[in-house]
Amino acid sequence: MNVLNSRFNMSAARCARIIVLLAGGLLWAAAMTWARSGAGPQIPNIFAPQSTPAREIYVVSMFVTEICVGIFVVVFGLLAYSVVKFRQRAGDDHREPPQVYGSKQLELAWTVIPVLIVVVLFLSTARVLHEIQDAPPPARAVQVTVVGHQFWWEFRYPQFGFVTANELHVPVSDPKNPTPTYLTLLSADVNHSFWVPRLAGKTDLIPNRANHMWIEPLETGLYLGQCAQYCGTQHAKMLLRVYVDTPAQFDRWVQKQKLPAWRDASVTDGRRVFTTNACVNCHTVTGTGARGRFGPDLTHLMSRDTLASGAAPNNPGYLRLWVQNPDAIKPGALMPAMNLSDEDLDRVTAYLLTLR
Repeated sequence: MNVLNSRFNMSAARCARIIVLLAGGLLWAAAMTWARSGAGPQIPNIFAPQSTPAREIYVVSMFVTEICVGIFVVVFGLLAYSVVKFRQRAGDDHREPPQVYGSKQLELAWTVIPVLIVVVLFLSTARVLHEIQDAPPPARAVQVTVVGHQFWWEFRYPQFGFVTANELHVPVSDPKNPTPTYLTLLSADVNHSFWVPRLAGKTDLIPNRANHMWIEPLETGLYLGQCAQYCGTQHAKMLLRVYVDTPAQFDRWVQKQKLPAWRDASVTDGRRVFTTNACVNCHTVTGTGARGRFGPDLTHLMSRDTLASGAAPNNPGYLRLWVQNPDAIKPGALMPAMNLSDEDLDRVTAYLLTLR
């Protein structure tokens, strides 16, 4: 019996040490995350919100975290106290200690306190959900329709009459004159999820259903996001790039996007190759016969910093490779290889480089 008690006590001591190590590791990870919370806009960091909805979510998340940490400290403290206080000592007679049953005070405490905690958490969360989901759009709000495709993003600006892809541009919002951006979320195929951590929470894009969300960026810059719902082979490379511009920058960008495609006489052969191949079945280039909707609008392709929804930088080398063999950049992409000759590949690449 003494041997069994000794082994039990040794196991309890080991468990206590493991718990202490895990607690230390969690605290260290939290401290490191907190330390990085002021990092630049290239990091999709939920601890550095720069939009009204994201800040609301951050505040309630920190409140929930503080309550959970408090519960952990109390429970772990009682456990550590019990392990130390009632450990086996030399000279113990190994008799069972007095047993106490039916403490109404304890029963009442550990029933009422958790219920109160749950009620407080529920009310806090419900308040934030109401403030975010039921916020009416002001007159100055920018309206954008987001359509998720396998595996890229389509952005329609109905107020301005143009369509673009993969890189969303919105104006920064002045608290004195709010200019939020309201997004209508649609899907062309399977479930997707729009998530830019520093701007707002996740919202799904579901076939045959329109969901809605809004962002109100308070600082200019680039904000990165991700499709947060597994949507197929290249889900991990269905990236989001949100450019928050000053009002003047946004107005200039809008005016450029409303223009038809640039016509350059030096790339007439490339335009002919583009318009006489299957490219026109999937892509749109305003001012030409290309009216496809299965792929991104290419009217101002070279105004974007990336290709294939953020999978590669938008430069001549990667652009040529993308047309030649999309699987080399994004395996599983639905864009087919065009099987053009080297000469035609050079011509169509030269043409695409003029679409600014």
